[in-house]
Amino acid sequence: MYEYNEITCSSACHKVKSGVPYKWDLNVYRGCEHGCKYCFALYTHKYMKSNDFFKEIYVKKNIAGQLDKLLSSKNWKGEPINLGGVTDNYQPAEEKYKIMSDIWEVLIKHKNPCTISTKSDLILRDFDLIKRLADVTYVSIAATITCADEKIRMDIEPGGVSSERRFEMLRIFKENTNSVIGLHIMPVIPFLMDTDENLDELFLSGKNVNVDYAILQALNLRGETKNVFLSFIREKYPRIYNKLCLMYRNGYADGAYREALYVKAADIMKKYNISNDYSLFMEKRLEAKNNYEQISLFE
Repeated sequence: MYEYNEITCSSACHKVKSGVPYKWDLNVYRGCEHGCKYCFALYTHKYMKSNDFFKEIYVKKNIAGQLDKLLSSKNWKGEPINLGGVTDNYQPAEEKYKIMSDIWEVLIKHKNPCTISTKSDLILRDFDLIKRLADVTYVSIAATITCADEKIRMDIEPGGVSSERRFEMLRIFKENTNSVIGLHIMPVIPFLMDTDENLDELFLSGKNVNVDYAILQALNLRGETKNVFLSFIREKYPRIYNKLCLMYRNGYADGAYREALYVKAADIMKKYNISNDYSLFMEKRLEAKNNYEQISLFE
């Protein structure tokens, strides 16, 4: 059973320090019901004095109001916001609370650019709102899809919808909105998801729904995620357990493995003519928006 705990937040967003093309992150929930075995965000529940990231979900009931306050500030520069860096804002709890609908309304009010990645097609519920926002500013809709084999996918991501449904969600947004559409193949689990067949099928499916870009990243195992993930592998996929333990002694796949994986992915992406430069789309859309607004000022 899942436990929902309603809380309030003092701010809607936090500053992102890592090398990504956005500076702000907004998480409606703490914890995530998708239960992905590789989840890197387990550490975030330490601040809530909770030990069950996947079952105890904290709901930020006032976050839409706090976002409106932030975006109304004279100091706000209209920078892109990532929606859900350490949770999936469209996990099952969202079906009950519908907070993301309010978030989209606030973003529309302020014409603020954003990006989101999800493992759920519940985001289609807010299609009309997202379409409105994408008509006036940069919006990127991405799906994290790591496995073409549905049996393995269900083992690894038990709470997410099927890969097929995620691709269908991307197709709908691509064909009917001005959103930039992305495919996130991350993380790639060595010896399980890094086969030529799996990667080719994922990129081909991305090509078939006309994604604007795709990015791929090898699995990292840091903090408590390492023990949780390897315990799962030992139980479900014992044939690769020892190899993964050896590879991830320091929490990261070795450089030679990562280089070979990225070269393989680049070759497949070249075959299907898929870009890997997701920041370029953001820069172009925001530049076009700024130019339009400047022209409008002088009309």
